[in-house]
Amino acid sequence: MHNLSEWSHDHIFDEGNYAAERGAHAVMWITALMMVIEIFAGWWFNSMALLADGWHMSSHAVAIGVSAFAYAAARRYARDPRFAFGTWKIEVLGGFASAIFLLGVAAMMVVGSVERIFSPQPIHYQEAMIIAAIGLVVNIVCAMILGNLHEHHDHHDDHRGHGHSHGHDLNLKSIYLHVIADAATSVLAIIALAGGLMYGWSWLDPVMGIVGAGLVAIWAKNLIMETGKVLLDREMDHPVVQEIREAVETGPEAGGTRVADLHVWRVGKRTYSCALTVVTYDKDLTPKRVRDQLFQHEEIVHATVEIHLCPYMDACPP
Repeated sequence: MHNLSEWSHDHIFDEGNYAAERGAHAVMWITALMMVIEIFAGWWFNSMALLADGWHMSSHAVAIGVSAFAYAAARRYARDPRFAFGTWKIEVLGGFASAIFLLGVAAMMVVGSVERIFSPQPIHYQEAMIIAAIGLVVNIVCAMILGNLHEHHDHHDDHRGHGHSHGHDLNLKSIYLHVIADAATSVLAIIALAGGLMYGWSWLDPVMGIVGAGLVAIWAKNLIMETGKVLLDREMDHPVVQEIREAVETGPEAGGTRVADLHVWRVGKRTYSCALTVVTYDKDLTPKRVRDQLFQHEEIVHATVEIHLCPYMDACPP
């Protein structure tokens, strides 16, 4: 049988969260180091392309830092009784803020690329390509670190029995998207620099910048929708809602129990709470019995139940 205190204790000592926090810090420092290298190289070689990419990476380092801070804050306040359902939404909020930041990065990339179309700058193509290639390797390494963390996190949750609930760490996903966005823009930069070096297509660099900005904006939009859904408690279209109804409702021969009012919201990556009102003419039905039926589903960890008893079936409101 589930209860909220058991879930909160489980969440506090979530091994996957500790691993994700360590991974976030590692990726943040690696990204910051590569940012310094790119900015310095861009200044040394007088390459506006490398400078732009370096500052672009700096914005990602800040966003990843925000996500790392979210893990630390969630851990610090995990036992704070002021948080009714724990602190996991701090991590989701970190992912949401990071996605907003990502949209800002995309907008700056578009502005910078348009400026370069109308005011081209000389580029040291060979030097810029070398640094861009190093940046790509760094991004691939960071993506591998985060990918391993994601697999470990899913395996850990499956081992705890929540694999069927279709949840995942949105904060970790936001960091992964930042790294993938960096890798994608590095690939586009290499293609653009190669075109400029071999064919003199200087226009390809800003055009690829706009294409990369479009990809970043699409990823950010999807992440905003996912995190916003959690923050706004938009869960009534989740399969768990139908599971709750099926667990509680009965036919006329068993009391004619129906769910008259139902509210479901997420209180963890794969866990849910609900408040429901049922109408029934089953005189033996109690809130405890309803909760026992609900807690057969492992993802439901807390339930508030109100029962309206009708004298007979026809007296129950439709």
